[in-house]
Amino acid sequence: MINLNFQLDFIEDKVEFFEATKLNDLEKKINDQIETNKAIMLEVHHVAHQMHMDENGRRFYSAVVHFKLKRK
Repeated sequence: MINLNFQLDFIEDKVEFFEATKLNDLEKKINDQIETNKAIMLEVHHVAHQMHMDENGRRFYSAVVHFKLKRK
């Protein structure tokens, strides 16, 4: 008799950084990654974002998204 033991290690926390020159593009990047992370049972725990304007008046958007393991 063969005894196989499986041990699954889940990612419990994951922090990802996003950037874009348009707010719609930033939102799309984040939403795409949310869908990807659902496959590994991660959900959004916290989002922080900011906008920076350079010396020429161009806007630059960035965000940090903290994903956590989905608990039932």
